[in-house]
Amino acid sequence: MTNNYLENKILKQFKKSIKIISKNKKKVVMHKDCSLLEHNDLRRLEENQEAEEWARRQSGPMVNPSFEPDDFLPQSLSPVKDEKKRPGDKGIFLVNMKEKNLQEVEEYEPYDNRVVDHPTTNTETLLHLLKGSLGTGILAMPHAFAKSGYVVGTIGTFVIGVLCTYCIHVLMDSCYALCKRRKVPSLTYTAAAEAALLEGPDWCKVCAPYAAHVVNAFLLIYQIGTCCVYVVFVSENIQYVMTNQFGISVTVFEVMLWILIPLILINWVRDLKYLAPFSAIANAVTIVSFGIILYYIFRETPTIEGKVPAGKISDFPLFFGTVLFALEAIGVILPLENEMKTPKDFVGKFGVLNRAMISIIILYVGMGMFGYLQYGNEAAGSITLNLPSKTEVLASVVQCLLAFAIFITHGLACYVAIDILWNEYIGNLLLNSSRRFIWEYILRTVIVLVTFGIAAAVPELDLFISLFGALCLSALGLAFPALIQTCTYWYYVSDSERIRMIIKNSIVVVFGALGLVVGTWTSLEGIINKFSAHAPVLNATDSILNETSLLP
Repeated sequence: MTNNYLENKILKQFKKSIKIISKNKKKVVMHKDCSLLEHNDLRRLEENQEAEEWARRQSGPMVNPSFEPDDFLPQSLSPVKDEKKRPGDKGIFLVNMKEKNLQEVEEYEPYDNRVVDHPTTNTETLLHLLKGSLGTGILAMPHAFAKSGYVVGTIGTFVIGVLCTYCIHVLMDSCYALCKRRKVPSLTYTAAAEAALLEGPDWCKVCAPYAAHVVNAFLLIYQIGTCCVYVVFVSENIQYVMTNQFGISVTVFEVMLWILIPLILINWVRDLKYLAPFSAIANAVTIVSFGIILYYIFRETPTIEGKVPAGKISDFPLFFGTVLFALEAIGVILPLENEMKTPKDFVGKFGVLNRAMISIIILYVGMGMFGYLQYGNEAAGSITLNLPSKTEVLASVVQCLLAFAIFITHGLACYVAIDILWNEYIGNLLLNSSRRFIWEYILRTVIVLVTFGIAAAVPELDLFISLFGALCLSALGLAFPALIQTCTYWYYVSDSERIRMIIKNSIVVVFGALGLVVGTWTSLEGIINKFSAHAPVLNATDSILNETSLLP
């Protein structure tokens, strides 16, 4: 094997930036001069293999290993000087990046390198985003306004909606920057989190290997929580119809038992294309049902008499969690953008995201405010339960139609949880198992049983929505995007810009953390009180908060 051959092979493999592990293996030395590799070919090949393995571990999963973050100067994309350390790098010496390589990075366009079999247009993406927001969350908005009041509820929904939209923009911008640097067409949420931490300060790099697991944990809890909400929603609406329309005395738990086997069967469907026709029907049913609900809301003119402009401070965390659950669609944002024909149109002042979020916020404010003005404090966890199903068949029809639509959606929501558990963890442990197929169906069944068990134990729709909204979406929708942006641009902005970014994102993280802690605690306290016949006030502060309004 000649020296020229070795040099060409190494140059091709490492993109003209060669890494050699030193003899003591305590430092990774980077050098571009291939003439240093002329001695001891066998040792060099062995060391190159070790260096390649090191680079693979540092790049993390689901990213392009040919890209090395250390090839860039902290403050810019300009080449660095020989043997100059970046602050925080331990034993890693940087070398000049050739102008050709720098130009390749600057010219790489992730959008142009995506291969999508059936790309969606801007209008189709907008409709998908709007369709994804029409579920149990919007039906709970009148109950959320009952907790906040119609003035605070309106302002609060707009503020939370704008904040959610901003955080989505932050996440999209960070993902684009990471894709451009790593020369990959797209990144998932979990991969973006890990890649961002790898580019942040040292303490973030230490946490990078755990980032994907943390994000997956929150996504998994959120999806399972959503499935629990769906089980309660379907069961309560069917129970209302059976009791009020047909006079059959049945409990919510008994209805849950009735739908358990169908839920297991629908989650045994491994290919979503078989659910597509039912999903299309469910979407049409949902739109028709929402029209009928609006008819009932405005059939009698809503009035502010007996309604409060501001609720109690102690109830605001429940409002916060419900609005987050209803508005936040962080789990579908990246997949929708990745499937677009013109992904550049997703963001921007008049992009798909802004148009969709403006429509969603207005729709949610309208449903929440007018639903509360119509039903007042009697607004249930789902406004469908306020419809006059005892006297009008149309109301019962709406409840049945939405129960069917959400039942189908349960299979789609569980699909995400199954995908995370099976493809990321359990499935990898059973690659050589002859019973791998059976274990997958066991997992699908167990997930349904878990959602059924939680829903049966606490059949409180409003508290479930608030709990999982505060617990998961405060992190996934607010705190995590801010952290990802901070790490992504830590070494790529000036000192003054970094300070402004840290202050701005710290406020978002603190807001999200407070929402997570306070919202989760309030929801759990409400669940506990539901099962306590004589639940005492925990302390004097709670007593004061219960009597304090959000407005003077």
